[in-house]
Amino acid sequence: MSRELSFAQAIQEALATAMEADERVFIMGEDIGVYGGAFQVTGDLVHRFGEDRVMDTPISELGAAGVAVGAALAGSRPILEFQFSDFATLAMEQIVNQAAKLRFMLGGKVSVPLVMRLPCGSGTGAAAQHSQSLEAWLAHVPGLKVVQPSTPHDAKGLLLAAIDDPDPVMIFEHKLLYKIKGDVPEEAYRVPIGKAAIRREGRDVTIVATAIMVHRALEAAEVLAGEGIEVEVIDLRSLRPLDKETIIASVMKTSRLACVYEGVKTLGIGAEISAMIAESEAFDFLDAPILRLGGAEVPIPYNPVLEKAAVPQMENIVEQVRNLARGKI
Repeated sequence: MSRELSFAQAIQEALATAMEADERVFIMGEDIGVYGGAFQVTGDLVHRFGEDRVMDTPISELGAAGVAVGAALAGSRPILEFQFSDFATLAMEQIVNQAAKLRFMLGGKVSVPLVMRLPCGSGTGAAAQHSQSLEAWLAHVPGLKVVQPSTPHDAKGLLLAAIDDPDPVMIFEHKLLYKIKGDVPEEAYRVPIGKAAIRREGRDVTIVATAIMVHRALEAAEVLAGEGIEVEVIDLRSLRPLDKETIIASVMKTSRLACVYEGVKTLGIGAEISAMIAESEAFDFLDAPILRLGGAEVPIPYNPVLEKAAVPQMENIVEQVRNLARGKI
């Protein structure tokens, strides 16, 4: 049975479901207890499960990540919330050199079943140090899985799948999505990590998008449909592992590809998708160059007009994809 929940409520329900089902699951992070989290995602979980399983941590991301890695190695299933994804930069030693590598370095004799939740993205006026999209950076690291839900349904299902996973999973949650609502089944279910979703069928152009850009791409597709341009929109959902098959099949159908993402354009996820298509059988089907529409080459500004200009908006997607479809790129 489905009900309408917000993105934040879907995450909280997944956390509660996992904690009720498995005593090894606990959550930790700055201000996630009585305060309920910086974005009120953990809510009243501390009252339901107690301070031993909903743990407020000191303002030390490196220390908290180290505790989480150690707890995972010892048999627990920790879920660490960073207040902002930007703060994960303070914990890169534990994330990149420990969590991602220990299974490999110890010959598969250990696993690190750790989930890290990372609120990301611009649009809240939080400026350069609190608004980044660093998912492609972490997706570069072997040993980490990186996912990015765009709907409440996927927020719950991907989180439950991540908690089940024997390896560390980074979940990037765009801050502007926390209040959007959608149908979410009551029962526990999993959305498979590594599988993209086709949100709209089309014949003329494929858009591969992530997070908030999925919604902007769908809005742009509606506008373009009025001009006779039918856009297929793929919600990537998982950056590592990447669902190459779904993207390749779509490009072979439409013969045009646009990659739309909020992270800085240079070396972003669109670069990897472009290279993957260039190395695949889909390359011979292309009728136009691949379009990458990513963030500007600047830190996110505080000024709201400049902040909006620094990342792709629906109007930008309409203009660029129109040009792509009409052979102007």
